[in-house]
Amino acid sequence: MYSKNIWLEANEEKVNKIMEFNEGYKKYISLGKTERVCVELSVEIAEQHGYKNLKQATSIKPGDKFYLVNLNKNIVLFNVGKRPINEGMRVLGAHIDSPRLDVKQNPLYESKDFALLDTHYYGGVKKYQWVTIPLAIYGVVVKKNGESIKVAIGDNENDPVVGISDLLIHLSGDQLQKPAGRVIEGEDLDVTLGSMPIQDKEAKEAVKANILKILKEKYAFEEEDFLSAELEIVPAGPARDYGLDRSMVAGYGHDDRVCAYTSLMAVIDTEEPEYTTCCILVDKEEIGSVGATGAQSVFFENAILRLLALSGKDSLMALRETLENTRMLSSDVSAGFDPLFAGVNDPKNAAYLGRGIVFNKYTGSRGKSGSNDANPEYFAWVREAMDSNNVHFQTAELGKVDQGGGGTIAYILGNYNMNVVDAGVAVLNMHAPMEVVSKADVYEAYLAYKAFLTK
Repeated sequence: MYSKNIWLEANEEKVNKIMEFNEGYKKYISLGKTERVCVELSVEIAEQHGYKNLKQATSIKPGDKFYLVNLNKNIVLFNVGKRPINEGMRVLGAHIDSPRLDVKQNPLYESKDFALLDTHYYGGVKKYQWVTIPLAIYGVVVKKNGESIKVAIGDNENDPVVGISDLLIHLSGDQLQKPAGRVIEGEDLDVTLGSMPIQDKEAKEAVKANILKILKEKYAFEEEDFLSAELEIVPAGPARDYGLDRSMVAGYGHDDRVCAYTSLMAVIDTEEPEYTTCCILVDKEEIGSVGATGAQSVFFENAILRLLALSGKDSLMALRETLENTRMLSSDVSAGFDPLFAGVNDPKNAAYLGRGIVFNKYTGSRGKSGSNDANPEYFAWVREAMDSNNVHFQTAELGKVDQGGGGTIAYILGNYNMNVVDAGVAVLNMHAPMEVVSKADVYEAYLAYKAFLTK
């Protein structure tokens, strides 16, 4: 059903299903504050539904369910279909990294009786949105002996939170004359860790020394171990119902964990598929999909080669044939229409909350630069899959022509000569510490992905 409000069409049974599904999603996004945690949660869910580690497989047959993890930041799941793998797969791909602040390698310092942590922002952010809000610290610290220490501070109800200060309005005359992009400079996004000095009159930086003492007591690592740490500063607190009618979810990381969760659950809940179904969750999309854990990594190819080897078709030609015959939805969010900022959109080609999954035939910016522009034959095939399953969907572009734009992982998979189109959930406040989605769209995306997998 094209561009119709889901709530107007939904009966009581469907409303209950929408609300129930979103309880699972809120739990996933509340716990999954980083890509590493998202992988851990996804493995846990997969194993609960009978998925096995692909590295341990010695044979393959229809109905087998596998997962494979890459460097603790990627996961791919396969449900082996009835048809040979080289006839193509049905793939849902999403990213599980989100804009945040990363802790630098030499971060900790003391200034005027405050202990502070130096950061470098990750992905596209409005820097002024990250000050004066409660923040949490997540990640790992890896010691020289290889021991990995998990860090999570700020989300347990007994935890303290941290944050970044801002200048009081009374003294902000000069600051407020700056353009919004420079009201808060990147080098000023330093996190306040504490103000209490250690009880040692000989200590030169007593507040910093006290923070190091706390970290050593709680996590058993030294200051030098920051060199091999991966610590992320993220908004503290769980995802919450948004709106007096509880029709929406407010939280951090909807982009793109809303598509990751719905894709994951769609693959898990699709039984005995005709074609092998796949969900791949990747890292580094917010900074160009590069590196060993980004979509441009060969991890996905290697995972498919493992499947092909188990089926007796271990060759580069079989891999290329499989990829060329595969159909994919690049599951990523779209910019939801906001009536307070209507001027940046073409209303006829905008994504609206509550109208279902959003298909972007192309993304990119300024002349479709950097986008995957899906073939109309493929998009017609996708439309038929939606309509035959009574799935609500809409189409959109990311803003007016020349207003801006954005990209996804679609073009990367398109390089395999694969049919790919972007499909995801409309989001308000995209890339902000608090993003908003419609519960109806979250559930409808799940239904859309299931319809795609069984087409």
